[in-house]
Parts: sequence; C-alpha cells; structure tokens
Amino acid sequence: MSRFIDCYIRNDEEKNRAELAERLAVRFGERAPRHDREGSFPFDNFADLREAGYLKLTVPRAFGGDEISLYEFVMLQERLAYGDGSTALAVGWHLGQVMHLRTTGKWPADTFAELCRSIVTDGTMINTFASEAASGSPSRGGRPETTAVPVEGGWRITGRKTFSTLSPILDRFVVSAYLPDEDCTADFLVHRSDRVTIVETWDTLGMRATGSHDVVLDGAFAATDKRLTGKGIDDGGGWMLHIPACYMGIALAARDYALAFARSYRPNSLDKPIAALPSVQQSIGEMEIELRTARTLLYAAADRWDKEPAERTKMKPELGLAKYAVTNNALRVVDLAMRIVGGTSLSRSNPLERYYRDVRAGLHNPPMDSSVIQTLAAAALGEIAP
Repeated sequence: MSRFIDCYIRNDEEKNRAELAERLAVRFGERAPRHDREGSFPFDNFADLREAGYLKLTVPRAFGGDEISLYEFVMLQERLAYGDGSTALAVGWHLGQVMHLRTTGKWPADTFAELCRSIVTDGTMINTFASEAASGSPSRGGRPETTAVPVEGGWRITGRKTFSTLSPILDRFVVSAYLPDEDCTADFLVHRSDRVTIVETWDTLGMRATGSHDVVLDGAFAATDKRLTGKGIDDGGGWMLHIPACYMGIALAARDYALAFARSYRPNSLDKPIAALPSVQQSIGEMEIELRTARTLLYAAADRWDKEPAERTKMKPELGLAKYAVTNNALRVVDLAMRIVGGTSLSRSNPLERYYRDVRAGLHNPPMDSSVIQTLAAAALGEIAP
C-alpha cells in the first residue's frame, strides 16, 4: 500500500486505527481471490474483524465502543477495501447502520442499548433488508410486498428480501414490511429462526463475497416491542459514505498496481520501463486527477457532516455528489490502470480483473446516479425564485 493513501490522517489515534485496517487488508487481500472465485462468504475475515475490535468502531463509547467519526469511518473503509472490496462493503453496512442509529436515535433506547452491548461482547452484527424483486431498491420509494400481520404478542412477517448483504452471518436483522391493517410500512427487528431461510442466489459479476443472498421469511415472528417506531432525527444519510469509500479503496489498489507495473515492466523493444513513456505518464496523470478530485470531495463531505450536525439535513446534495464522483472516478481509474498494464489485466490471476468487476457494483449502490443528478438539479432550481 503506497503512502499516498495517508494524506488525510490527522492525528496519532487515526494513524493507529489506519495501521490496524491496513494489517487486516493485507490478510484479506491474500484470501480475496479464493472467495471471489468461489463466491463464498469470508467467515475467516469476519472472525479477524471481530478479534480486532473492528465491529464495534461505530458503537457509542457509553456501551464500550469507539464512537468513531464519519471522517475516520471513511478512512478505515477505504483501507479495508484496498485489500478486499467485498469484505469492506459488507462490514460497512453493519458499521454504517450502527452509526445511523447512534446519530438519529430512531430505535427505542433499550433496543439500541441491547444491540450495542451484544456487538461489543459477542461480535453481533446488524443490517437492514429492504430490497425486493418487485419493488426494487427502497431508495426509489417502492412499497414492500413483505407483509406484517398482528398476532398475540407481536407480528408474523412473510416475504422475500433480495440483496441481503451479510445474510450468512447475521443472527438478527431489520426488515421492512407493509401492514395491511394500517396501510403503512414499518421496520421490524427479526431474529433468525426456522421461519427464516437463506436462498443462495448471490452469483454475480462483482462483489461476489458479500453474501447478499435472498432471505425468505415464512411467518417469522417479531415481538411487539421489536416494531421499530421510525422516530428520531434526520442525519442526512452521511453514514452511507462508507459506500464510496469502499470503491475509492479499490481504485487506489488498482492505481498502485499499475504504478508498480509501469515502473518494473520493460519490453525488449525499450531500454527503460514503460513508466518513461509519455503515453503511460499521461494515463498516470489522468488517474491522479480522478483520485485526488474524488477523495477531496469525499473527505470534505465527511468532515463537514461531523463538524456541522445542524446542517446534516441540508447536506444530501453534497453527500450524493461525493458518492457520484467517487464511484464514477473509481471506474475511470481502474479502466486507466488496465490500459497501462495491457492484456494481462484481463487474466483471472491478475487482481485488476477483480477490481474491474468489483468497482462496477458501485453504480448500483444508493444513491444511484440518476437520483443524485435529480437532487442536485432540484437544489439548483430551488435557489432561483420563479
């Protein structure tokens, strides 16, 4: 890992955590080709994350967590993805959900406290399963076909969720469901039981080791107090910057691989490595423009979100722009890296081939490009009186 990645470290505490993430990334990078090839869930990586205390980074200090800032969350996720994008994206959903619950207070206090203590003591993880085949991404506003029917002591929930990242390892998760009697949608905390089945559907082009299978609920029970009220403040969705941070980490890995290749590869038609060629230097310079621009936006957005909590609800255009720029610039960086390396970058034994497939997944993580563009347009038009 080149030290170019270090330019946003601000103090010794961040440096120490960054070094921890880098050590994990090295380990995960060695396993990544196998998990990618098999499409297997990296239980070994998550055992290491738990042992290292990574799973409690966003838990409030009051419950034994580290309560890291969004800025530091971005910095650590970037490094983890440098080694394995799938593991970084998957654990990012857990850490991000906890940060979101911490900053919004949307869960009942006792329920959140129990979750936090379980994360710290047992390595418990959490995610929200909301996507469905018929309704699509929840960010598009579709009503879930999953239903919750009241029964004695709680609710029976029936439906099928797609893109259920971390499903192989979770013993509890949140699901969104439609309540026919109330004509509304609510979230429920569900524990795994014999009424919950994982259907291993996740066989994709990229991010193959996130365990994002379908989860089928056949009358799964949620107690009355596990209906999550949805109260709390709006945090602007800053926690979702873990998504672009992941793709930036992949792009940085591609950049470093291409630089090392350019410095060392000398075909017999040249008397020096290809790094001396103007065309290669042009591509390297273009990579730097894409990376430096995107990282500036990413870290500036995270820093402002941390420092200006009163402005968070107004930051959605800025946060969306950071995701849009990072994801699209990361795609460009990996493409340029492959052009520098040439045809060998297409080999399954070459890490650039995996980076190319993984980085494309960013286009399909929220917020989608079209939504970001519409948000920015609406913000611009709103500044001008009709």
